[in-house]
This record gives sequence, structure tokens and C-alpha cells, in this order.
Amino acid sequence: MADDLRKSPFKEDVQKLLDESGIKDSAEEILGPFSDISNRIAEALWNAIFPSSTTNSLWWPLLVLTAAITIAFWIFRKGRGAKGVDGRERRVGFVDYVLPKSIYTHPSARVDIWLYLLDRGLMPVWVVVFLGSVAPFVEQSTIGALQSTFGASPELAPTVSWRIVYGAVTLLIADMIFFFTHYMMHKTEIGWAIHKVHHSAQVLTPLTRTREHFIAAPIWSLGPAIGLSLSGGIFAYLFNGDITQITVVNMSIFSFLYALNGNFRHYHVSFRYPRWLEYWLQSPGMHHTHHSYLEKHWDTNLGLVTSIWDRIFGTLYIAEKYEETPWGLAPKDQAEYTTLSDNLRTPFREIARILRRRLKIRP
Repeated sequence: MADDLRKSPFKEDVQKLLDESGIKDSAEEILGPFSDISNRIAEALWNAIFPSSTTNSLWWPLLVLTAAITIAFWIFRKGRGAKGVDGRERRVGFVDYVLPKSIYTHPSARVDIWLYLLDRGLMPVWVVVFLGSVAPFVEQSTIGALQSTFGASPELAPTVSWRIVYGAVTLLIADMIFFFTHYMMHKTEIGWAIHKVHHSAQVLTPLTRTREHFIAAPIWSLGPAIGLSLSGGIFAYLFNGDITQITVVNMSIFSFLYALNGNFRHYHVSFRYPRWLEYWLQSPGMHHTHHSYLEKHWDTNLGLVTSIWDRIFGTLYIAEKYEETPWGLAPKDQAEYTTLSDNLRTPFREIARILRRRLKIRP
């Protein structure tokens, strides 16, 4: 029975990620001879340029779909709905609507590229650390606890309804973990010093999604590694490991919807839901407001999928249609988070200042 339960749904999802990214084949090399890490990073950087994994929002079918939706917006909106570098919406021609030169040649967009490559290069390390150690421990502990308390698995039948429930529960847990992690990043001094790197983006492109300082990756990874493996352990016990999420183009349906949503969250074209729906679900356009440096927009719309947690904690902001959202940090902070070097070094300097002040240590 225990052997069967090791085929947990969470484990299968992780296995798929490892197979597609090539991390599985290199795990021993990363954990063994550390002199080879540089080679694995180089390989990951190459894969980042031509992302082929369905777990990546830059997977080409998703980019094609994003482009198709953008073209449809341009046609039906008659050129309205795209924002410029200043965060203001205006009617523009086709090329400026889909791929504006002012945004994609902006210095901030170049920083996005370098931080994206660094993120992809270090991803094998974080996957091995969190999905290779924390997640299996939590999952197997959950399964063992359920077996000890309730006995053998009830071996429920994995019907379509149950598969939808499994996918929805996984998404809602991820949404909850994301909100509280994000809330911490905005509401604590050290968290904000790290997260400023993401908010220093003065233009939004699909690569802005991974614009984070490299020390932020463990923070974002730990919560899902625990929460999703706990959920995976519960479902593995209930279905004896024989359940998977419903898929679309070889992705779980909820992962597919999130990946598509994620591209528009960090894209200059506004994609909004009806106002009443945004009180329940986060539209991509709501994230435009989140990235605005206007004081009325600070610390708003922290959710990933739903708006429920934002409503509970008073951080929900439903903007007017095409409301101005100039992106980046407040001017006094932006000056310290402009170049790649700034974004890599300044968080360490800020954290040091915070710790010295708290410990009352003079520099």
C-alpha cells in the first residue's frame, strides 16, 4: 500500500516538471560535484532562450495565444487598451499595440532579460532543494499520518468531478500561499527591500513576471513546496495515488489558465474582467494597478487568482477603465533600483541598514 501511495498526484506533477526542464537528469550532478553547477546553469540559460517546457508561461503555444488575443483586442477595441511607458492608455497602431518599441527597448526591459536568465539558471538549484527535499518529506509525512489515523487508503475512484476538485483545491491553496507571501513581501521592511526588484520594472513585459532578486526565489518556493505537497499527500491517500488534474495541451487546465493570465498580468495591454467579477477573481489588468507607483495604488491587489484575500485584508482596488498606472517605484527608490547592478546589490545594502538600525549598531 505504501508503495502505491508514493505515486502521489503532486509527485507526478513534479516529475513532469523535472522531465521537461532536464533537471531530473542533472540532479545528481548538482548535488554531487559542485564544479559542474556552472555547466548546468549554462544549459538552463540556453533552455531559457528557447523555453520548451509546458510549465513555462513563455512556452511558444502560450505566447502565440497571447498574441492572438492581443490582436483580437486591437481589432475589436479599435486600437484602444494599450498603455505606454508612462502608464497611460491611448489609441495606437497595430505594431505599437502588439510590440511597442518604446517598451521593449526600454532599459528596464533589458534588466528583465538578465534577471530572467539568472532566474532560469538558478531554478535547478531551487527545484532540487525544495521539491527534492522539503516537498517529499511533507507529502510522505502526510500520507503516513493519515494511514496511522484512518488505516488503509479508501481508494476512491478518480472521476472527472474529483479531478476538477483536485485541480481547484490545488489552485486555491496556491492562491492563499501566494497572497500571504506577497503580503509579507509588501508589509515587512526586509521583504519589501527584496521585492522592490520586481516593482522597479518601469515597463511591463512577459519577462517581468520573473523579475526578482535571486534571494526571493527560496521565499516564493518554500510555501508552495509545503502547501501543495500537503494537499498532494491528502489526495494521494484518498485515491491511492491514482488521480491527476484535467489537462489542456498537456498542462493541467488550471495551470493553463494561470499561465495565460500571467502573461497578461505583466503586459502593457489591459485585460480586465467585468467589474463585478473582479470582486471575486483577479483580472490581469488589476496587476497593472498593483505595479503603479501612485500612492493610492500602493500595496493593492496582492492576490494571484481570487480577490477574496484582498477583500478580507482591505487591499482590493478596482480601478476605473484604463486608469493611469505609471509603473515602477517612487522616484526616491527608483534611482537605487534602475540598472542590473542596482537590482542585485541594493537589497543587500537595504537589509544591512535595516538590521543595523534594529540592532542599534553604528556603521
